[in-house]
Amino acid sequence: MATAKVISRNVKNLLVCKSYSVNVTVKHSVWTPENIVRSPFKDVEIPKRTLPEHIWENLERWSDKTALVCGTTNRSITYHQLYKYSKNFAAHLRTNFHITDGDVVCIMMTNTPEYAPAVIGALEAGAEVTTVNPIYTAHEVHKQLLLSNPKVLIGIPESVPILKEAMRLSNRNVPIITCNANNGLPADTVSFEELINDDNINKDVLKQVNKGFEDVILLPYSSGTTGLPKGVELTTKNIISNCVQQDTKEIRHYDDTTSSHQETVVAVMPFYHIYGIAIIMLHKLSVGAKLVTLPRFEPTSFLKTFEDHRISLLCTAPPLVLFLASYPGVTSKHLESVNRIVCGAAPLPKSDIDKVLSKVKQNAKFFQVYGLTETSPLATTFTQDYKKYTTVGFPIPNTELKVVDGDFKNLGPNQVGELLIRGPQVMKGYRNNQEATKNSITEDGWFRSGDLGSIDVDGSVTIADRLKELIKVKGYQVPPAELESILKEHPAVLDAGVIGIPDPRTGERPRAFVVLKDGLKAASKDIEEFVAERVAEYKRIKDVMFLDNLPKNPSGKLLRRVLKEKYC
Repeated sequence: MATAKVISRNVKNLLVCKSYSVNVTVKHSVWTPENIVRSPFKDVEIPKRTLPEHIWENLERWSDKTALVCGTTNRSITYHQLYKYSKNFAAHLRTNFHITDGDVVCIMMTNTPEYAPAVIGALEAGAEVTTVNPIYTAHEVHKQLLLSNPKVLIGIPESVPILKEAMRLSNRNVPIITCNANNGLPADTVSFEELINDDNINKDVLKQVNKGFEDVILLPYSSGTTGLPKGVELTTKNIISNCVQQDTKEIRHYDDTTSSHQETVVAVMPFYHIYGIAIIMLHKLSVGAKLVTLPRFEPTSFLKTFEDHRISLLCTAPPLVLFLASYPGVTSKHLESVNRIVCGAAPLPKSDIDKVLSKVKQNAKFFQVYGLTETSPLATTFTQDYKKYTTVGFPIPNTELKVVDGDFKNLGPNQVGELLIRGPQVMKGYRNNQEATKNSITEDGWFRSGDLGSIDVDGSVTIADRLKELIKVKGYQVPPAELESILKEHPAVLDAGVIGIPDPRTGERPRAFVVLKDGLKAASKDIEEFVAERVAEYKRIKDVMFLDNLPKNPSGKLLRRVLKEKYC
């Protein structure tokens, strides 16, 4: 997740806003004399155990309830089956694939019920899990293979050819396990279903797993201000902390699972993303919810999910909220069972929130949330009845915030600067990148978000603008440096710069500025097709300008800000 409310350009206008009364149960002072903002909620105890142990803690209370069901095929897994499948898979990973503590398992799949036993099973085996966008090209995937060095790949039939080509490009040869191979198992791969259904595998091998509380378990890749992929090291402590932080009564987004009640969550936000895997999958499984998985967003199947499963909790991002608000086919009937809507990942204006709430029952609650991959991901959220939609709510328990100026001086209430976050959910660091880690986490544990924001006297946070230069296309992060690197691979291109420009359909889109080599020519279409062959669709460039040179500072760094000011 990234910024949940962005107001570009005139940041100072944010300071001239009316005061609001806030109904928050404050357990202690919010602002300290040092201008550090503490969470208004009582600290929670972080249990020292493995993440699978945390998920299974209350298993007996809902073992026969559905854990996951496919929204298109109705294929389902109960909690008891999820436990069994995860253990079986873990034992096979240790025994037959020789996974040892700290090895990496890479998953490249769309959202399916099998995603959960694949992740939890890998963690049970002592592995780290890295996830890949299933629409990535082989060119993109091979970069992550080089960086993460996985020992096993898990995919679906559609992704197997991409994984094989990515291995060729990265000069790797590791086994591939295939899920949902209903129309035949791809050559040279192993059936996931055979592994998870093998109850005869000796699970005593799992006693050899010895992972510490501070050891890494998730390794998502995030593009920071440089745009170059960085492996975010999230530990057991990070993920469990963020789970129990979300369980706090004042801010929780769910009701307890009982014999007569179970939250039903539509899981269309991708599991490869930290929002999908941590907040929707891992946390909601830890509290006994039912996840209805959808492999992709498609209006008909998405709305049918509401009709068939009576969705009660909607974890979403702005494009989905806009769809619910404006699509003619969405009626109050579809949303009649929805009790809560949680929105993160990108900006969302109040007018769109009001449109959606007009279609749901009067007592439905709307939560805006804020966080980043590096914060596991949740950092702030609304309370149960909070409606100040210009903010992203309050720091969650065990979390401190501060806003600093360019000299790193702490600022006071309603002053705009860079937002810093400190808490047990802050990542361990970036994999094999000490410099990036040092630049992102201070010696005393503050994570630099890269977002401009302010904090009100009540502790509520407003995100004002982005310091980072990532481009947001339909809520997806598009790193300019990645596209610039690909552009420079074109034989006619000498130099390139990429920025995001406003787009009424996608929020932003990439615009490329290209300098050609002397004596060589290339048409815009040639450049666009060259990039399209190497990146996912949402990253593609459809707007190219040719320049004689690019603006740079004395050290040679590209000044994207100048490109925006001069050409946009």
